[in-house]
Amino acid sequence: MIRAATASLAVLAAGCTVVPAAEQPQAVAAKQGAPARALSSAPSPAPTPAPAPVPAALPPATFAFSGELTQGGWIRGVAPAGTVSLMLDDAPVPMAADGSFLAAFDRDAGRSATLVATRSDGTTARQPLTVSPRDWNIEHINAARRAGGASESFMQRRQPELERIHAARAMKTDAAGWRQDFIWPVKGRISGRFGSQRIYRGEPGSYHTGIDIAPGAGTPYVAPADGVVVLAASDFSLEGNLLIIDHGNGLNSAFLHSQRLDVKQGDHVKQGQQLGLIGSSGRATGPHLHWSLMWGTSRLDPLLFTGPQG
Repeated sequence: MIRAATASLAVLAAGCTVVPAAEQPQAVAAKQGAPARALSSAPSPAPTPAPAPVPAALPPATFAFSGELTQGGWIRGVAPAGTVSLMLDDAPVPMAADGSFLAAFDRDAGRSATLVATRSDGTTARQPLTVSPRDWNIEHINAARRAGGASESFMQRRQPELERIHAARAMKTDAAGWRQDFIWPVKGRISGRFGSQRIYRGEPGSYHTGIDIAPGAGTPYVAPADGVVVLAASDFSLEGNLLIIDHGNGLNSAFLHSQRLDVKQGDHVKQGQQLGLIGSSGRATGPHLHWSLMWGTSRLDPLLFTGPQG
């Protein structure tokens, strides 16, 4: 007994505490069913990040296109591989998912233009275009242009109509008619040609923005290409019964002076589907179909989409 007490006093004097083996952390963990862990361990090294994949080099930039490179004309084509945005001079060119596009040239377009493609690697590719001029049907009138503009009462009616037309042409739909070869909406006597203009003693008047077809009142007309009806309006002051169809990628058709409309806003129409009957509603001197085409703000010649009547 004296010897055991002496040993305990010696341990206390050394400043140490003896922990029985049964109370050590490994043993406690074992009793509680938890796995034993070391009292201390070195931190695991951070995993080495995998190197970023090197993007594949883009092939040389090549534009492929065809069409009517003239005033009032158009081109369809495919942008270079990796193109993320496309411009025709200052105008954005919408692209389909496969890189296909349509671009067009206003009636008064200059003799040159440039397609500019920005690619995913940050580079740009440029394609110069030569746009041929045209000889428009210009009539010189030896009389002064009628003085005065539209009356205030007329503009009160006209302004909301213009806003509806502008909003309709700004709509973007899933239409893909721009990819198709256009057909004539109706065939008949051509009573007015695109681009024709009168000049009054040196002062130019407005040019004709579409083509007039006069086969007779009540004649049905059809969709020249697939599209979505973005405006079907009745009794507009100038256009009468007016129909606007979006063909996709910025291209749309307008049909004026109808006697009757057979489709409504939001309808998807197929090429060759009947749209309405020819009439003389609005400001018209006789029954005819005025058909105009626009790409963005550029006015185009429908004859360059259909070719001559067969």
